[in-house]
Amino acid sequence: MSTVKKYLSLIKFSHTIFAMPFALIGFCLGLFYYSDYAVSVVPGWHTTIYDPQLRSFGFPFDDKWDFLKKFILVVLCMIFARSAAMSFNRYLDRSFDAKNPRTAIREIPSGILNANSVLLFTRVNCLLFVACTFFINRICFYLSPVALFVLLGYSYTKRFTPLCHLILGLGLSLAPIGAYLAVTGRFSLLPLLFSFAVIFWVSGFDIIYALQDEEFDKSQKLYSIPASLGKTKALRVSELLHVLSAGCVIFAGYYGSFGWLYWIGVAVFCGMLIYQHSIVKPNDLRRVNLAFMTANGIASVVFAVFVIADLFIN
Repeated sequence: MSTVKKYLSLIKFSHTIFAMPFALIGFCLGLFYYSDYAVSVVPGWHTTIYDPQLRSFGFPFDDKWDFLKKFILVVLCMIFARSAAMSFNRYLDRSFDAKNPRTAIREIPSGILNANSVLLFTRVNCLLFVACTFFINRICFYLSPVALFVLLGYSYTKRFTPLCHLILGLGLSLAPIGAYLAVTGRFSLLPLLFSFAVIFWVSGFDIIYALQDEEFDKSQKLYSIPASLGKTKALRVSELLHVLSAGCVIFAGYYGSFGWLYWIGVAVFCGMLIYQHSIVKPNDLRRVNLAFMTANGIASVVFAVFVIADLFIN
């Protein structure tokens, strides 16, 4: 296996499919002016007040090359931030992974990659992430340490709180608002609604994924919703979180005055949430990976396609 493939396997690069579509939603939202007026909160920072009647396409770039540069930088930020978070998680959890039969085949416990090399990989990705934000705008650069604190801090949370799933959701929820800030340099409620949708969505499906390790987590005194509440109650919590996620995208649709394409995306997104809960039962975890990867991958990609299409067509 080549070195590149080893690291791509380490960080589960295919899982980028979860957050990247929402980053693209945030980026495209930034191309439209959702503003009645801007309120100065901190010198140089503004919070945008939404008026659906003023939605219009804009081009807040100097030229097409500036647009392309900003788009590439946003994508690179997503890749570097996620790579740093995943590699640090693998580094920090290496002793637990070695004891868990399900995870013992991962790169560090199996000896495919050296722990110190993975830590160096984490540091390089952190530096590259911060460097990219520097070339985007001041707000993204100033907030980059906060983003890294959340993304890297998640790896510690399973050691002291069952709310670790929500911290993971918070980390991925930075994608839409971060991409929006990259384009506009301003905060706005609409991309924040998509960020809240991501928090509840990711937290919900991470609980489903954690069902596989309920007994192991208990034996190692690790915290998770399944380990704390049991499989049945954990699935109820996951369902509640997914209801909240659906509520966020529905509210965002009304608040943003989206058209019929958006609502097709909402139907697919909510349908995939319902589907994953229909195939995972407390006493039957055989299809957890189908629910985790396939259903949620479809949900994020298809939803993003319809949201972006609606922005440019309606």
